[in-house]
Amino acid sequence: MKILFVCTGNICRSPTAHAVLRHLAAESGADVYVESAGTHAYHVGHGSDPRSVAAARLRGYDMSDIRARQVTFGDFEDFDLILAMDAGHKQILEKAAPKALHHKIKMFDDIDVGDPYYGSGDGFERVLDQIEVACRRWLTNIRI
Repeated sequence: MKILFVCTGNICRSPTAHAVLRHLAAESGADVYVESAGTHAYHVGHGSDPRSVAAARLRGYDMSDIRARQVTFGDFEDFDLILAMDAGHKQILEKAAPKALHHKIKMFDDIDVGDPYYGSGDGFERVLDQIEVACRRWLTNIRI
């Protein structure tokens, strides 16, 4: 199973989900390949936001190798599941993808994962809380 997580710039939400699911899959022995990408090219080639990296590190997730990239047309063919972090991302992905591949595009969670980038305080921790719960649910669903 190949999964792609998608947010805006691929430096906060989607790389966090990338790191969390990769870690959980490795722990459980699940055969899952994970990547992340952004709908926009704002940060291509950059590492994840240091606040995301710090929050993830405190919980044992490694994001050091993840670099931002933008979604490509080939991703719609290459990945089995493309998970949008919010409804806006899902709309952008559906506009870019061939209609025959729309079935691969899903919301990551029942509610949008809020963007912690411009927030303050514990926004990155709250996002990580939500991502951990949703990743565990996806991993269970994938393994069934």
